[in-house]
Amino acid sequence: MLNFGLSEMRLVAPRDGWPNPSAGPAAAGADAVLEHAKVFDTVAEAVADCAHVYATTVRKRGVTKPVYTPDAAAREITTDGARSAILFGPERSGLETDDVALARTIITVPVNPEFASLNLAQAVVLCAYEWSKLAGEALAQPTVEDLLPPAPQEQFEGMFAQLCAMLEPRDYFYPHSRAVATRRTLRTMLTKPGWTHLELRTFRGVLTTLARDLERRK
Repeated sequence: MLNFGLSEMRLVAPRDGWPNPSAGPAAAGADAVLEHAKVFDTVAEAVADCAHVYATTVRKRGVTKPVYTPDAAAREITTDGARSAILFGPERSGLETDDVALARTIITVPVNPEFASLNLAQAVVLCAYEWSKLAGEALAQPTVEDLLPPAPQEQFEGMFAQLCAMLEPRDYFYPHSRAVATRRTLRTMLTKPGWTHLELRTFRGVLTTLARDLERRK
């Protein structure tokens, strides 16, 4: 929930009571969600103040209701503005028929019909992610490290000139009638990555090493 900006959790008759000492380690640091969790005796009490209730289930369980995908439900939730609740059942059994009957809409995730099993965490993640995309939450895509900007064109031109100077005496650009086109193709290939100054320095070091080795062999 907290990964995608959701923090209001309501629990209905927790099997092991509440607070539960095992919940902290399992929540992996999402303590704010646990601290503000509210406990109710019944599903009806838990959703009493919600204008829209969605039940996540893979089957309709004999109840005829509109069936939405997570993204369709997210669109309705974010555009309506009224308080909404998404019901998730226990890991092993899912929602009971009476619980589904309280909802106005069913949420079902399209899955491989040959393997339709989703666990509770997966169902929560899918619904929360679809909601976060439309709710304007300030989410960020983490990166391993900050990416360096592309190097100035001058540095690339220096590397390219060095490379061509090493290739020319070895007849890389032969036949001469194709030299211009060959240089253009080589330049296009080398400009695609958007080299950083560290990458250009590394590549020029490779060229310098190759040139030095060739000089030793003369």
